[in-house]
Amino acid sequence: MLYIGVDLGTSAVKLLLMESGGAIKNIVSKEYPLSFPHPGWSEQKPEDWWEQVQVGIKELTDGFDRSLVAGISFGGQMHGLVILDKDDNVIRPAILWNDGRTQKQTDYLNNEIGKDKLAEMTANIAFAGFTAPKILWVKENEPENFARICKIMLPKDYIAYKLSGAFCTDVSDASGMLLLDVKNRRWSDVMLKICGITQGQLPKLFESYETVGTIKPELAKEFGFNESVKIVAGAGDNAAAAVGTGTVGDGMCNISLGTSGTVFISSREFKPNDNPAIHLFDHADGSYHLLGCMLSAASCNKWWMDEILKTKEYAAEQAGITDDMLGNNHVFFLPYLMGERSPHNNPDARGAFIGMSMDSTRQDMTLAVLEGVTFGLRDSIEVARKMGIKLTRTKICGGGAKSPLWKKIVANVMNLKVDVIESEEGPALGGAMLAAVACGEYASVEEAASKLVKVVDTVDPDPEIAARYEAKYQNFVKMYPALKDTYADIK
Repeated sequence: MLYIGVDLGTSAVKLLLMESGGAIKNIVSKEYPLSFPHPGWSEQKPEDWWEQVQVGIKELTDGFDRSLVAGISFGGQMHGLVILDKDDNVIRPAILWNDGRTQKQTDYLNNEIGKDKLAEMTANIAFAGFTAPKILWVKENEPENFARICKIMLPKDYIAYKLSGAFCTDVSDASGMLLLDVKNRRWSDVMLKICGITQGQLPKLFESYETVGTIKPELAKEFGFNESVKIVAGAGDNAAAAVGTGTVGDGMCNISLGTSGTVFISSREFKPNDNPAIHLFDHADGSYHLLGCMLSAASCNKWWMDEILKTKEYAAEQAGITDDMLGNNHVFFLPYLMGERSPHNNPDARGAFIGMSMDSTRQDMTLAVLEGVTFGLRDSIEVARKMGIKLTRTKICGGGAKSPLWKKIVANVMNLKVDVIESEEGPALGGAMLAAVACGEYASVEEAASKLVKVVDTVDPDPEIAARYEAKYQNFVKMYPALKDTYADIK
C-alpha cells in the first residue's frame, strides 16, 4: 500500500509518498505566497494551501498505481488561526504562528488571567504566536469577523476538512492553541469562556494516528483514488517531525533546523515545569512532549545568504570555515529576526551582530549566524537540564540539518551526540507514518518508528571545541538581557 504525508509549511507544502515498508517513492513541493501586511504581521490565504495541495497530490501520484493509496495524514505549521463562516467560506487570511500582533492580548492573558491559572488549565502560558491571543485580537479589532465565526481550525485541519468534510484536529496541534487541557486531552471550558467562543466552534479532538474520515467521493474520482482512502488526524509539524525522526517514547530528543528552530523532548509522563520557556504539549504517539521553539532558525541563514550576501551558494559560503574557527569567533549574532518565543517570550526582540571589528570577515559573520541560532536552541536544552532531564544525544532534521558544518556546531554547542537519520524529511515522513499506523500497517507509532527510522551517521562533539563553545555560550546569554530594554524603542 501507499501512504501520503502532507507537510503544510510556511513557505510551501511538501507531499511525500511512502510505501508500506517505509521506502519513499516520491516527494513534491509546491510554494504559495506569504504576506506581511504590517510590520510584525504574518498571514496566508488557506485557499492557496488547498489549491497547491490538490496540484501536489496529482503530481505526487503521477505514474504510480493510485488504487494503492490507503491513507493521507499531515504535519502542519502550528498555531495559525483559520476561521470559517456558516457557509464554510474563509472569513479572513490565516494569522500565522510567527505573527506578532497579539502582544496586548498575550499580556492580558498572562497578567490579568494569570500565568499560574493558565498553566493550571492548559499546562502553558500565553505566547504571541498561540491561537487564543489571535482569537482575542479578532474579537477586539475585527468584531464583524468575530461575529461570523462558525468554525475555528488550525492550518493542516483546513486541508483535512477540505479532503474529508471532517471538522477535526489532533491533540498535539491543539496543545499550541492555549485552549486545550493538555493533561486530560480535552478543551478547557474556562479558556473557551475567556475567549468568548463555544465548543461547537471548535473541532473534534483525535489522537494523531486516528482516522477522522474518508476522502470525499468527488475528490477520490478526481485524484484516481479509491473512496476508502482514510484521512488521518496528523500532528503539529514538530510532533510529526518527531515521529519522522523516531523521537517517540521516553526521553528522546530531536533538534529541528527549519524556518523555525525547535528542541523536542518526548516523555511518557506529564511533566509540568516552572520555566514557561518550554512548552508542555501532547505528543503524536499518545503521550507528551516538551518543546522549546525559536521563531527564526534556518530562516536566519536564508536571510543572511539571500538578502544580505545575495547568493544561493550556501555550501560554498560555509566551505572555508575550519574546525579551528569553531568556538573562536569574536562575532556574535542574536537570532531574533521575528521576535522570540523560547526562552524570552518577546515579540519585540530583534536580531543583532555584536563584536565586529576591522578584521571581521565575511566568514566570521556567516559562522556567527549559524552559531547564534544554535546558542538560541541551547537555551531550551538548558531549561530541560535544569528540570533534571539527562540528555546524551539528539536526532536532527530540517533544512539546516543538510549542512555538515551546522551539524558539527550543534554537536559541540550542545555537547551531545547528533544522530543523523536516513531520511531528513521530518513532518512529511511523520505524516505518512501516522497514516500507515491508522491503516493498520503498524500497531503503534513507536513500532512504526522503530522499524522505519534508521540512523546512518553520528556526529560526536570534540572535547576541545565543546569547551571553547561553552565559554562562548556563557557570553551569549548575557547579551539579550543587556539589549532587552532597547527593543521596544526600535520597533
